[in-house]
Amino acid sequence: MHLGNARTFLLAWLSIRSRGGTLLLRIEDIDGPRVKPGAAGQAIADLRWLGLDWDGEPVSQSERLPLYAAAAQRLVASGAAYPCVCTRREVEEAASAPHEGNDDGPVYPGTCRGRFADLAAAREATGREAALRFAVDVAHAQFVDHFAGPQPGRIAGDFVIQKRDRGPAYQLAVVVDDAAQGVTEVVRADDLLPSTPRQLLLYRALQWTPPEFVHVPLVVGGDGLRLAKRHGDTSLRHLREQGVAAAAVVGFLGFLCGLRAAGQRCSPADLLRDFRWESVPRGPVRGDRHGLLPQ
Repeated sequence: MHLGNARTFLLAWLSIRSRGGTLLLRIEDIDGPRVKPGAAGQAIADLRWLGLDWDGEPVSQSERLPLYAAAAQRLVASGAAYPCVCTRREVEEAASAPHEGNDDGPVYPGTCRGRFADLAAAREATGREAALRFAVDVAHAQFVDHFAGPQPGRIAGDFVIQKRDRGPAYQLAVVVDDAAQGVTEVVRADDLLPSTPRQLLLYRALQWTPPEFVHVPLVVGGDGLRLAKRHGDTSLRHLREQGVAAAAVVGFLGFLCGLRAAGQRCSPADLLRDFRWESVPRGPVRGDRHGLLPQ
């Protein structure tokens, strides 16, 4: 967990704790190679070191796979999703404008729509394992974000909800989890804004009520890009090992949230009385300026 992750969690914590709500911790650990052993335990330790808490036991997505499979089959049965055997290269070659897509890649041209009755039929006909795609029937799913404001909600083509290995895609998994856990507010970084309209379509197709979304600007480096290793080690573990106090890090995060002046120390609870969404900076904030960390 680095300073950008921590700032987003802190904002979620402040938003919920300031209103006496229930804060949930979910470990999203289904993204194959990107999941590092021990990362979940380290993230939990980092949050506790900062003095941040949550309600109930953490939930891990890897323990909820049957729920995602059931939702995917429900969408197939209703005609809202269909098997797709196209490879990424085939999609790129078939797309009329391969660079006009979304964070999942180029726009899918609908090659497999209506082609197979189910996954077994797709495998028998092609010898390939099939993914499942959601059949998008609108160009936009407009919504109003609590922080970012009105959004056009552009949706670029049918998107994957279940991978070839039968594992759930991010879009489906978070919708199933939020509905099952009774989530009413989601606070996350605004690089996920393009995911929201797709998730809203899934909520509609599954006849579930969506939460309110709050997308906050990213924490960036001096080059204006998302905080990463090229900006130096901004992980909480590294800062702790360097002898930086938790109160100093929380004070710096409070500064990044627009709730404290630079160089102050504080606890998360100290920030509660001053928390207002109106105080949070409207654009990206720099998290690589370690000189601003109070000593």
